[in-house]
Amino acid sequence: MTIQKRWSALLLAAVLLCSAMTGCSGGEKEDTSTALGIMRKYNKVQPQEIDDNYRSCYEVFVYSFYDSNGDGIGDLKGLTERLDYINDGDPSTDTDLGCTGIWLMPIMPSPSYHKYDVTDYMDIDPQYGTMEDFKAFLEAAHQRGIDVIIDFVMNHTSSDHPWFQEASGYLRGLEAGAEPDLAACPYVDYYNFSLEPSTCKLEGTEWYYEAPFWSGMPDLNLKSEAVRAELEEIVDFWLELGVDGFRLDAAKEFVSGATEANIEILTWFNDMVKAKKSDAFIVAEVWTDLSTYSQYYASGVSCFNFSFGNSDGVIPNTVKHIGNANASSYGKAIMKLQDALSAYDPDYIDSPFYTNHDMGRAAGHYFNEYSAYQTKMAQALNLLMSGSTFLYYGEELGMKGSGKDENKRAPMYWSDDAGYAGLCSGPADMEDFDMKFPSFEDQKADGDSIFWFVAQTIRLRNAYPAIARGTAVLEEALSNENVCVLRKTWGEEEVLLAFNISEAAQSVDLSGVTVSGGDPEIGGVLVTSAEEPVLEDGSLSMPMYSVVVLSHSK
Repeated sequence: MTIQKRWSALLLAAVLLCSAMTGCSGGEKEDTSTALGIMRKYNKVQPQEIDDNYRSCYEVFVYSFYDSNGDGIGDLKGLTERLDYINDGDPSTDTDLGCTGIWLMPIMPSPSYHKYDVTDYMDIDPQYGTMEDFKAFLEAAHQRGIDVIIDFVMNHTSSDHPWFQEASGYLRGLEAGAEPDLAACPYVDYYNFSLEPSTCKLEGTEWYYEAPFWSGMPDLNLKSEAVRAELEEIVDFWLELGVDGFRLDAAKEFVSGATEANIEILTWFNDMVKAKKSDAFIVAEVWTDLSTYSQYYASGVSCFNFSFGNSDGVIPNTVKHIGNANASSYGKAIMKLQDALSAYDPDYIDSPFYTNHDMGRAAGHYFNEYSAYQTKMAQALNLLMSGSTFLYYGEELGMKGSGKDENKRAPMYWSDDAGYAGLCSGPADMEDFDMKFPSFEDQKADGDSIFWFVAQTIRLRNAYPAIARGTAVLEEALSNENVCVLRKTWGEEEVLLAFNISEAAQSVDLSGVTVSGGDPEIGGVLVTSAEEPVLEDGSLSMPMYSVVVLSHSK
């Protein structure tokens, strides 16, 4: 029997078996009573596993994520226990988020809860566990196809770091007017010490040092070859352990107000890392406007897309239709972004994000009767952008948190039950506040929840490689203030993304429109309510706050 005949026989047998089963005439009826049911009905294309740097990355603050030992502080063992929530390693399932990357906020020893003031660059903070715990986590993540990037805080150290302690101790013992002898104490050159007034004065001396964030975070002198040699040794250490890349904190402040100098430092770092691991992913925090952070792409690194995120970026303004922002202008902003980044690096990988640990959580951006729908829609606008997208932990639940930093880093909202195993206590100075939307335990039982919408969004992103990797073109003739239609092309793959960014149903005339040379077909949907899209006679009817992926089966 030929292979073709064998498969035909097996298929016939399966059909006959199904027909003999009660209620199995052509398969069980789809449950379309919830948004999840509708999305599952249409989102049949299986995620594709592509080993590159176009990923959906989940930002984790280990301190607040999951506690394995009952001390109230999240740890690496707890994160490992919860990896199946982020990605269970099985593309055929859809009960996990499906994220293919993790960004770990600082995990190195530090005197603070946030750990952005490092005292030892080549160890794990004891609050989070041991190096063996990290190795076990890394192995478990890689088994699931998850790349791991770690926060590398190289703009500054803690004032408790041995380098700073050695330098400050030496300067305190230096006679007034005497010049430091770098042979006697090379660490003086590790920082930006000067007799000229600067941000902080070294107590008991005439010397000043740069520390724009606060006195406990002295800036490193990144122009120093000795410092660069130290940083290279640190990079070697983590790459040998198996990390897949680095997130660079405060890159705009390497040399404050000096874009060219910062780009030179990033270029050095990128070239140094890529010489050791060519596929390493490096993303830098350059918190400024598009016209400035786009310049940083000349270094070869990726940069977070600050113009689209936060409470006043393109995404929330689009969802709320603030000023001139609307669906069509969102598409135009995408086009402007592509042009700006490609001007400095034709091989760029954008890093879209919507919120992070320094920003008020997105659930607080929307207050009207459609706030739940708008919260979902905003996540789709972020996660369906090209590049390597980032999702801050808890945003998939609509967690709340604003004001002081501690509030933005509240415990992962696994359950309302105070006795729920693994719940973290959160930062000590965090204020008491109630969440706007239910916990994960409640949301996983609700087919209309934010969680399921976000999980299905990432699933679609993983199913159609062109969504993450494609160059976008706005279909202006099909777009208006409520509807945005983007055509994304990657190699021979082409998809249309249609966004209805309004509280009313919308129609899109697709007559004469082709995808990959053929008639458009519904390849996937994202809906915020139990209403289905309809494509009939060249007209696409879209429910309120929805997304339709249009493809063509060749």
